[in-house]
Amino acid sequence: MKRYFAYIRVSTVKQGEKGSSLQEQRAAIEGYARRHELPIVEWFEEKETAAKLGRPVFTRMLKAVDRGLATGVIVHKIDRSARNLRDWATIGELIDRGVEMHFAHESIDFSSRGGRLSADIQAVVAADFIRNLRDEVRKGFYGRLKQGLYPLRAPLGYLDRGGGTPKAIDPVRGPLIVQAFVLYATGRWSLETIGDELYARGLRNRNGGRVTRNGLSTILNNSFYVGIIRLVTTGEVFQGVHPQLIHKPLFDRVHAILRGRHTHQANIHRFRYQRMLRCASCSLALIAERQKGIVYYRCHTKACPTTSLREQVIDDALRGAAAQFRVPDEAWTDIRADVDVAFAHLESTADDRLRSLSLALAALDDRLARLTDGFIDQLIDRSTYLARKEKLLGERATVVSRKARLEAGDDVERQHANKILELLKALGNMPDFANDDELRDVLKNTTSNFVVHQKNVVIAWANPFQHLASEGAVTAGGPKRIKPRTLVQRISQILLEPIQLYIEEIRRGDDTTDGTMLAA
Repeated sequence: MKRYFAYIRVSTVKQGEKGSSLQEQRAAIEGYARRHELPIVEWFEEKETAAKLGRPVFTRMLKAVDRGLATGVIVHKIDRSARNLRDWATIGELIDRGVEMHFAHESIDFSSRGGRLSADIQAVVAADFIRNLRDEVRKGFYGRLKQGLYPLRAPLGYLDRGGGTPKAIDPVRGPLIVQAFVLYATGRWSLETIGDELYARGLRNRNGGRVTRNGLSTILNNSFYVGIIRLVTTGEVFQGVHPQLIHKPLFDRVHAILRGRHTHQANIHRFRYQRMLRCASCSLALIAERQKGIVYYRCHTKACPTTSLREQVIDDALRGAAAQFRVPDEAWTDIRADVDVAFAHLESTADDRLRSLSLALAALDDRLARLTDGFIDQLIDRSTYLARKEKLLGERATVVSRKARLEAGDDVERQHANKILELLKALGNMPDFANDDELRDVLKNTTSNFVVHQKNVVIAWANPFQHLASEGAVTAGGPKRIKPRTLVQRISQILLEPIQLYIEEIRRGDDTTDGTMLAA
């Protein structure tokens, strides 16, 4: 007795949930089987595109047919069975071996050459339909990207607003994503510990669960949060029109930690100078260890002259270095007054700064347009184009962040000046801090190199603290002096020099530097 399998298929799960197409195929196959007296012993239903190889249900059915469990297969139409020529070739091999193939919607005689040719033509047309559909989808996809729109599901922290509309910041998850970047940028949180912390603060994934380690890694590496759309599969980048959630400097800091360019200190059992001291001979970090209650820092390179150094020796060296940074309490009032005068002048130039940033944005957009023209005219290759485009979009994101902060009244320059003053106060108290974390923070922000040569500690200060350390107090001389007379004057001058340079850049229309006074 002959036995037949029936196969019905829709391309997506969404189509299958509606059910109408599957019901229509089933009804057509049942009617065809009754008319031709073909007994159906098993139904195979699938919700998978036929454009790609590897449909699990279809493959299982063909294996069953190959084992002789059925005489043939009944399908609604040719394009329901295969939309790629590889699967159609497999069906053709089964037909050549005597397996019956019936299509309820098409009357095809596979025993004749003309019937096989007709079926082959229809299979080719079905495959070409998919190719054309793929091209049209790709065209629409890239069209949206060129408009700055992201045609895929919004990443965590954003909300979908429908086709043709930019993603909007999620009022619930958005601030929590910002906290994720801020916490990780401190270098004290791992992906595991930060996940627990964010879960406690209320961050949930789309399923309502905890964001996994891989999920957090994806978030922290996603340039979408700074306004840049990146396609992982091709490496292409596009300027998005959605609002930025993260400022570019913060994103760069997090990215540097993830790539290992900054030391990540999470989950480290830390001694006071853990992973901060390096050997002057081999440049490797000294290893801290405790022996009989005393902490030593050792270089484990046998050829190096630096064998070990007590922690107390390092403390004494820092106390000696701190003396040059101590400022009398009564002097801080004069320093603050000088800084306030400079910032009052800087605030009066806010409109000029905004115009300068707008011009910088226009210049970057013009460079992007010329870069695209050069790629279209085949003046540069694709890899060069993508690399330069990504760099320009990164610069643009930085300018956009600065412009947004200036418009929002986020006075970065004043914040940085206050930070320098706080660090200067802290330097005068080294290393007598309430805890070692505070000491490490101060050294990280004030030193450029911290090494040990044999039994000596060598400290290289970062700017502007290097200027203060290298200039001695000028107590005598004529009325005209190039260097300031006192430490208070030196501090004021060092703090004000970056502000004056930034003002001069605005006057020249040259806004190529970061106006955040990052002198360090």
